[in-house]
Amino acid sequence: MKNTLRILAALLLINTASFAQKIPADSVFANFYKATGGKALWDGVKSYSLKRSYSAAAAAPYDANITVSLPDQSIHKSKTIMKRSFVYTVKGNEGWIKVPIGQRMDVKDLSQAEQQNMRLEMYDILAPFINYKNRGLIATTVGTETLNGVQVNHVELQGKGAKYNLYFDAKSGLLVRQRETQAGVETTTDMSDYVKSAYGISFPSKLVEINSVDKKPVTIKSAVTVNAPVNVELFKR
Repeated sequence: MKNTLRILAALLLINTASFAQKIPADSVFANFYKATGGKALWDGVKSYSLKRSYSAAAAAPYDANITVSLPDQSIHKSKTIMKRSFVYTVKGNEGWIKVPIGQRMDVKDLSQAEQQNMRLEMYDILAPFINYKNRGLIATTVGTETLNGVQVNHVELQGKGAKYNLYFDAKSGLLVRQRETQAGVETTTDMSDYVKSAYGISFPSKLVEINSVDKKPVTIKSAVTVNAPVNVELFKR
């Protein structure tokens, strides 16, 4: 009798685990959208600007200003380190970097790989699964796991040149960890302190990022503005 009960209990656990693994990825994404303002608001995002500050032990802090126009597939990123600004831009099929040299800016083309990384970043910064099917990505539910004592739904998102392992709080629906793999480098980002923007969607204002090369945690503070007018001058070479 005891053996029979043990077998039934084991089968119940297996069935429960199997059921958890069958949660559709789109349902996990839908819960995230619902928790952060609603799918209609997310579908209405056409452009956004992001201000970020980066800090790490034994490294100079720096700031970044990022502007993205999704319809134009354009991204502009200015990184200011010790009062020197390095400007990266991708617009359509072109990409370039402006490097300060003395009193002038030297302009060089970005490689195709660098351009591709920035095109992915347009979506990564907000949520890598935005419009993922039309972008050629495939989403698969891995299952339910425990992360820092919290139950999470683990979804894998994969496409050409990149793979994402995404961990969503099973209770709140929020994305709490993203592990991205590109060109053999794995970057793990823990997300917290979600804040509602003036537009209405919520966004993590604090991130802690570490990659497999530097292996040094970087703390990032973020503030986002959605659908503000885009300064076209930013995208001039």
